[in-house]
Amino acid sequence: MQENQMICNCKQVSYADVEGALHQMERFDDVLQAFEEVQRITHCSTGCGGCHDKILDAISELMMA
Repeated sequence: MQENQMICNCKQVSYADVEGALHQMERFDDVLQAFEEVQRITHCSTGCGGCHDKILDAISELMMA
């Protein structure tokens, strides 16, 4: 995914925002736990919820990098 790609249109959260939220965490080894933390920080996937899978994909991609 591209850094400036908008993942959550409702809350205007980009791929870079998700990456930034992950870097605020001490460790991220569990995707679902990381999702909850990213959601808390960015408020992504709290509007229509349509981006849920895209957010999980981005977190997985960043965790494997």
